[in-house]
Amino acid sequence: MAQNPTGMNGQNAGQAVLSVRNVSMNFGGLRALSEVDVDVRQGEVVALIGPNGAGKTTFFNCITGIYTPSEGEITAYPKSGKPKRADGIRINGMRTNLVCELGMARTFQNIRLFPSMTALENVMIGRHCRTSTGILGAVLRGPGTRREEQEVVDKSFEMLTKVGLEKLANEYARNLPYGAQRRLEIARALATEPFLLLLDEPAAGMNPQETEELKQMVIRIREEFKVSVLLIEHDMKMVMSLSDRIYVMEYGRIISTGTPKEVSEDPQVIRAYLGEDSDA
Repeated sequence: MAQNPTGMNGQNAGQAVLSVRNVSMNFGGLRALSEVDVDVRQGEVVALIGPNGAGKTTFFNCITGIYTPSEGEITAYPKSGKPKRADGIRINGMRTNLVCELGMARTFQNIRLFPSMTALENVMIGRHCRTSTGILGAVLRGPGTRREEQEVVDKSFEMLTKVGLEKLANEYARNLPYGAQRRLEIARALATEPFLLLLDEPAAGMNPQETEELKQMVIRIREEFKVSVLLIEHDMKMVMSLSDRIYVMEYGRIISTGTPKEVSEDPQVIRAYLGEDSDA
């Protein structure tokens, strides 16, 4: 089995950046999540896997403010701000824009770009949560406002460069190849300066070469930006070679957690997700 390129499998990656305890989510009589516990530590790549309908995206929606969980506690530990990182910030029910400002940025299973805007403009939107110009400043356009606007452009172009899209900066998002659109979503998320990057099936629809390039890009992002990564992914080759730890979800419950090797050898996982044939 391929090992994590940074050699972090099975090792403590540092203090927690996200702690989820006993989170449940009910939709009427349907219990989509049941007493879910998940931790992500500084510098880790953590994968959440499971069959379709297991509750993975519902879980993402709970920790990013789209849903307010019915039960449980979600605590984030941002790099800066008050309360201090060691104290943690309870984010249950926090509005999505505030979750983003806190430093948790996500991509979506279904690409959510602005198709009639350029690649650069899409990333610039991601910078909005890190700007300070108010309505008056935008109207008067003083030196400070103009300086901040230029900083937004420069930073956004830098993010495009990080994901290899600098030559497509002025292309409309709708005209980009599918793989480039996926990378553009990641660039926009990075523009928010996150401490935790949440990727919802980033390799969906990609061919093997694109998936390998995506994996290498995630490794570079983790190392260069010092971010932690939590991803949902169905490509098991990518998951097993990229992740430090894996959580396996079935019917809204976590049924296994551990290193890629530990999870792949867990009989519950083999039955529920990888198939009955353990030699497959």
